[in-house]
Amino acid sequence: MGKGKKGGKRLTKKQLAPKLEELFTANPGKTLTFKEIFRTLHLDTHPLKMLAIDIMEEMAWDDFITRVTDNSYQLNMKGQVQEGIFQRKTNGKNSIMPDDSDKPIFVAERNSMWALTGDRVRFACMARRKNHIKEAQVIAILERAKDTFVGRLSFDHDLCTLISPANVLANSIIIPRRKLKGGKDGDNAVVRIVEWPDQDHRNMIGEVVDVLGKAGDNDVEMNTILAQYGLPYKYPKNVEEAAEKISAEITPEDYAEREDFRDVFTCTIDPKDAKDFDDALSIRQLKDGLWEVGVHIADVSHYVTEGSVIDKEAVKRATSIYLVDRTIPMLPERLCNFICSLRPDEEKLAFSVIFNLDEDANVKAYRIVHTVIKSNRRYAYEEVQELLEQTQQEFDRLLEMSLDFDEGTPFLDDRLKKLNSKMHAISATTMHCTHS
Repeated sequence: MGKGKKGGKRLTKKQLAPKLEELFTANPGKTLTFKEIFRTLHLDTHPLKMLAIDIMEEMAWDDFITRVTDNSYQLNMKGQVQEGIFQRKTNGKNSIMPDDSDKPIFVAERNSMWALTGDRVRFACMARRKNHIKEAQVIAILERAKDTFVGRLSFDHDLCTLISPANVLANSIIIPRRKLKGGKDGDNAVVRIVEWPDQDHRNMIGEVVDVLGKAGDNDVEMNTILAQYGLPYKYPKNVEEAAEKISAEITPEDYAEREDFRDVFTCTIDPKDAKDFDDALSIRQLKDGLWEVGVHIADVSHYVTEGSVIDKEAVKRATSIYLVDRTIPMLPERLCNFICSLRPDEEKLAFSVIFNLDEDANVKAYRIVHTVIKSNRRYAYEEVQELLEQTQQEFDRLLEMSLDFDEGTPFLDDRLKKLNSKMHAISATTMHCTHS
């Protein structure tokens, strides 16, 4: 009765588990079926086979092996040590997003090494407890996401700490008095970390790099928000100094190298409260029923050379930032609000696209050129909208009047009908874009 099966009956869970681990470790990348496993380990009794299946389920739960099908497993090639991005939560339910997965892994605060949101970490998957979710433990912080933080300075006797509005710091940032840079209790400040937590010290040590001002002041709070999100709130001194050295003079050589549009009607169209006007439109009638329309952009490249301190700062900023009560410009104020602002009655250098249109507004030719322009008028969006509505009414009135003309009526009637049709098409497109 027991012949051929006596060896299997004596194996316990403690004895069988290492055999299964050795089998999978010896076959990395290979999918092993239950049949292969039973045959290789000589598991020839039903109880022993069921014990092996139970052990493999636990091994899969601990991520040592991975289930491939209902009756096969494979060694987990990802390993127990991986890398990923840490995410800190105010409720302590921190997580790590592994590099090769979109499923976050829970990290208890005691296993976080006080990592902060965005930090790249190396972590180890922990043996999963029964009826518990998968957990990880940070074993190294490879790269810090940021080393500066924004908040309010708070003094308690001789101790100064930074109170962060984000409230996602693992522990307080302590600032020695000699590193306050003149900051006082209640001031908002930007603080750089000079010492990170370790096994012996849980708090971060910082130094004030900029005092923003008293908390509660509107300008201070706006700059605090910008600094909190890593956005620029002021220009470096060397960039401002470089901008002040740029001459606004247009030289005879500049005039000679550019097409002259100073006598062509030109206007800008911007919001009512705009301070910089960087684009403009021009129009004039040519012979043979052609119209010339110019689209002009302030020629910043004439003043800002590639690789200069102004250019590098502009690349870093990428764009101007528009807030509720202010604009954070990509270029220093001397450039964006003065030299490169296409203000009325001032001669400016521009980079332009010039279109030739027929009477039906079809593009017949175009060219891209450097120009000198002089804006005649600054329009606000509301003014232009009113003009367009008045023009539509005037077109309708002229269309009715054309019925009373004798000579030239067919031509005028045809032109007005075509223009009227284009006006309706533009209006419909504008309404569609506005509501889509």
